[in-house]
Parts: sequence; structure tokens; C-alpha cells
Amino acid sequence: MIIEQFEDKGLAHYSYTIMSEGQIAIVDPARDPQPYYEYANLHDSRIVAVIETHPHADFVSSHYEISTTKEAPIYTSKLTKATYPHKTFDDGDSFKLGDITLHALNTPGHSSDSISVLAKDETSKAYALFSGDTLFVGDVGRPDLREDKEKPETSRESLARALYHTTRNKLMDLPDEVILYPTHGAGSLCGKAISSNPSSTLGVEKQTNPALKEMSEEEFVQYLLAEQPFIPAYFVYDVALNRKGAPDFKASVRSVPLLPPDYTLEKGALVIDTRPAPDFKENHVPGAINLPNETKFETWLGTLVRPNELFYLVAADEATQKEVICKAAKIGYETSIAGALVNPNCATEASAVTNLNDFRQYPERFTIVDVRNPDEVKAQKPFPQSLAIPLPELRDRYQEIPTNKPIMVHCASGYRSAAGSSLLARKIRNLPVYDLGETIQEYI
Repeated sequence: MIIEQFEDKGLAHYSYTIMSEGQIAIVDPARDPQPYYEYANLHDSRIVAVIETHPHADFVSSHYEISTTKEAPIYTSKLTKATYPHKTFDDGDSFKLGDITLHALNTPGHSSDSISVLAKDETSKAYALFSGDTLFVGDVGRPDLREDKEKPETSRESLARALYHTTRNKLMDLPDEVILYPTHGAGSLCGKAISSNPSSTLGVEKQTNPALKEMSEEEFVQYLLAEQPFIPAYFVYDVALNRKGAPDFKASVRSVPLLPPDYTLEKGALVIDTRPAPDFKENHVPGAINLPNETKFETWLGTLVRPNELFYLVAADEATQKEVICKAAKIGYETSIAGALVNPNCATEASAVTNLNDFRQYPERFTIVDVRNPDEVKAQKPFPQSLAIPLPELRDRYQEIPTNKPIMVHCASGYRSAAGSSLLARKIRNLPVYDLGETIQEYI
């Protein structure tokens, strides 16, 4: 048995190939299937199965594309209610892969339809657990992403209780030496304190994972529900898309219109400018929002832009243009791109220039907006008079900001303040909106 881990740093996503005797099963594949095809060709092996541990909320999977291209069945729980062709894979189900066996374990908690996959070697010894979003290194999956008011069993409290029993009565009963391979790592919004270690063992997790320490069910529920991070707007959309299967990656990316620099954008169009903040501040399309093409671009795109909302993408060059379109496709947003442009001629607006000396001497002359997360504000508030509105909520709550003074936006490093200040400048057109940027480091 040979296990290969594939990492998508932007979404803190891990996917896997399991290979035995020239046969490969893929677990929770990313949107672009090409790396798995290349791996199979390199090892002269055949992809014979795709396993989905649940309908993912934070990324779009290529399970349907791989299945149709390679004629490999998809294995997933009957509880997912998937509309694509699949084989149900629940407690008691298993299939052979070369000389090993893959067993399904229903592991509800992150979602009611979550499964984990237990790989047993040729001697039927439990070897590895592919835990999806149920158990992470140093954490467990959050239970609040799939709530449906009409289905009480999907409430965050109900799923937290299910996760307590999943971990205590199923996963922790497995041998200590079983290797743990989760679907996410540090930085994923599917957990709140995931370790940066890409794998672990169940024995180590039993000893060190805070969520697995001895506690009552009530204590576990209270621990799990406290201080979970925000939920991006695109999560519900991706669950639905993964239930039916996404269109082929390359074809869908190629369908995005590439527009010439002299293209005239309609007034008020939603424009996402992916250039670095200094370039954006120098010139941009009037009303554009600055989301620099950095590590968490996909997450913030799917947070500030709503599902099925048309938008334009601006990039500094053709290579970056291709990259950001592919990143948008990773969350299923490529079909919402009305057009992509490189350095458009209509980028005629400049951002308000921050007078840092004035701000340092007279901060009271500004309305200071802190766009960090609530836990960050709770830990330290560099400006006592600031108005705290997290960036994920800013688009809906901007009217809470007083307009009797110039506005100064800050975060912890400069990325979120670049996005937040540009968003406010789009909404509040008659008042200077400044970005404190990296200068916040003087205060934090």
C-alpha cells in the first residue's frame, strides 16, 4: 500500500491517492484532477475508485469528472443524497483495492452524512484512517456548517453530540498505531484549531488532541461550539454543487470570457482587483474591491462575493489572470465571472492617500474601523475607540459606520484592510477611506 498526500495550501486541503497492485483510489480530490492523472501515469497504475467523505463546503471536488473520465465509481454515503451515479459506502461496506481493503465508517458530527475510510493491509490489519472533516490533527470538524432549520438533526448542537459519540465510541476504539490522514490542515475554516502537522496517529491524537480529552458530552458540546470562525458565503453553494457534481475543470475555466483592456465595464459593476495593494491604490477601476492574489484569495473571494453574483476579475498580467480564474474555479465561482481583464484602460481611480503622521498624532480625527475577527479584537484592541466590524460582515454592515470623519481601516497585517478599505470606498463615495495597511504593526 502506497499513500500519497496532495496539498492545496490556499484552502488548506489534503487529498489522497491510495495505491495497491497497480490500482488507485482517490479520497476527497481537489477541483483540478490533473495531478492525480499524472501520478497514475507515473506509476503505471489505473484509477479505479473515488471516495467522497461528504459533500464538501469549502472546495469543489472533481469526483464526478474523474468518475466519468476514468470510468471509476464514486463511493459515498447514502446519506449524502448525491444525484450523480455512485455506490453507497456506509458502515459494513468495503471493497478491495489490489491486495488491501477499504472499509466505510459512518462518522457523523461535522455533517450528518460524513464517513471515514479505514484502510486495512493485506493481513487485514488496520493501517490508516482517512477521516475527512471528522477528525483533524489537533482538532475535530466544526458542526455548524450545514444547519437546516427544518431538520433538527442538522443543528450544530445535535451534530456536536453526534461527534462526541463518533469520536468516543468509534474512532478512539481503533488501534493507536493507525495513521491519521485528515482532509484539512491549519488554516482551514472547517475547524478552529487544526495543527500544521499533515498527519498523525490515533495514539498521538488520543493523548494530545484537546477535543479527545476526557470530558462529558455537555462539556464537549460547550467546548466545540465556542469561538468557531466565520462561515463564508460560498459554503452552502459548494455543498449543493458537490452533491450533483461539478462541470469539467478545464472546460469550465476556458469558458470564462477574456476581455481586452479597452473593454468598457458597466457603471457599478462588481470588480475584484487581484493586484497587490500598492498597485491597486495607484490606479483601479472605480468602485473595485482589492483582493490581492495571495494565499487565502479563494476564501475571501467566496466570502465577499455571494454565490451566483456576477463579477469581473482584474489581474496584473496574463499568467496571474489564469491563476486567479483557476482559484475561483476551486470554489465553483468560475461560472460567475462576467469577464477577466489585464490592466484595463478604465482603471482611472486612485485610493485616498493615508497621512500617517496626521493619524499618529490625531487618531481621534478618524473613524477607525477594525475588520479583524472577534477573537482577535477580544485578545487586543489597539485603538479603544475603534468600531469593530469583521470583514465578512462589512458589506452588509457598512451603514453602521459614522460618516462625520475620514475612515481609517485596519486589520492585523494589511490584507484584510486592503479589501475592507476598498469595499468601503465603493460603498461610501463622498468621504475619504484610508487603509492603515502594514503600519498596524506599530500598534499590535
